[in-house]
Amino acid sequence: MAKILIIDDNETIRFGLRQVIKKMDHEVLVASGGAEGLALFKKNEVDFVITDLKMDGVDGVEVLRAVHESDPDCPAMIITAFGTVETAVEAMKLGAFDFLQKPFTPEVVRLKVQRALEMRQARRAAQKLASENDYLREESEARFGELVGAAPSMKQVFRVIEKVAPTDSSVFVSGESGTGKELVARAIHQRSQRKDGPFIKVNCGALTDTLLESELFGHEKGAFTGAVKRRLGRFELADGGTLFLDEVGDVSPALQTKLLRVLQEQEFERVGGESTISVNVRVLSATNKDLQAEVREGRFREDLYYRLHIVPLRIPPLRERREDIPLLAHHFVDKLAPRTNPSIERIEDDALGRLMAYHWPGNVRELENAIEQALVFADGASIAVGALPEFLRGGSDDTLSIPKGQMSLPEILEDLERQLILKAFKDADGVKTETARKLGIKTSALYYKLDKYGIS
Repeated sequence: MAKILIIDDNETIRFGLRQVIKKMDHEVLVASGGAEGLALFKKNEVDFVITDLKMDGVDGVEVLRAVHESDPDCPAMIITAFGTVETAVEAMKLGAFDFLQKPFTPEVVRLKVQRALEMRQARRAAQKLASENDYLREESEARFGELVGAAPSMKQVFRVIEKVAPTDSSVFVSGESGTGKELVARAIHQRSQRKDGPFIKVNCGALTDTLLESELFGHEKGAFTGAVKRRLGRFELADGGTLFLDEVGDVSPALQTKLLRVLQEQEFERVGGESTISVNVRVLSATNKDLQAEVREGRFREDLYYRLHIVPLRIPPLRERREDIPLLAHHFVDKLAPRTNPSIERIEDDALGRLMAYHWPGNVRELENAIEQALVFADGASIAVGALPEFLRGGSDDTLSIPKGQMSLPEILEDLERQLILKAFKDADGVKTETARKLGIKTSALYYKLDKYGIS
């Protein structure tokens, strides 16, 4: 159903057009003059304007100019009793889509309305495609890796994704920087009923408050300095799909209020606009902040927190799933070697031991960067210790050794885990609570592992 504005100072004409268009199941707005019509146009998201040419005060020419200035994609049609070729040409020069000569039949009105709405739809599709293409160009370099993991904590993440993806529930993804929060959001979208719709991301921490509002909701031409044309916001681009709000904890209190309204009502106005726009968007969000603490300190709205926090999903840091390091390292070699160093086929045991021993504060992203750097400097068919970044080539006290001989991967991982626990136990001077903190595990889990490996 479209919204069509009729502007004519003749009540009979207004009534006749209104009846014909309402029978086409469209919403109709009517005005008896140009000034009244333009006021309605500014307050509504109008799809088609039909205006008389000759009116007192603001005439059809001024209406055409104002409509074209405000929304160049909105078709407008002139009603005229002076159906000459010259009049038609002049109307087209002013930006009119077509003209309607008095007297007219319902069949002609229906045909012209249908053509205008088809043009409007085509223009909107083209504008959305152009905006999405711009967005994809901006985002194409921001992706990293794929979801990889066999650790119990990651298997739990995968189970939650499978459960929540088919629903429309909001998912709140938490985790340290570099753990793969965006990848999780993409995985949810790809397994959802919205998978054929757009996946749109906004980094809320990378923009000022003013720019973020424009990025989320779009803006009208002239809304602020530099707004030379209308721009669709991310909510509008994500219509029918998924919007991922990364670093949502950085949104200012003022903008949190507007964000809450969109989540509750699925509607908003562009910056500098008066028309209300309705969308159908699933919102996923993420942050590396403790939002509960932010709520307690009054920096984040409690009602917005609960609106976003329907399904919480925590991504474990890499130090909590060290058994995934070999899988991820080999995955990144397979992914990056073809374009970086195609001769590399494997990672040597000593180099893998260095990777296993490091604590990875930058998580999976840091590991990928380290593998890419190692590929650049590696010689021969494998990555040796000497090719690793300098922070991984440190003294022997901070490294672990890969056991030699015929051992399966689980056996190797158990041996490496034992070495890690021994080193953490030594660094903590035998204090078990401190050892558990260094390893990022519960004290009860540490007692179990100490007993398992005979460490006292």
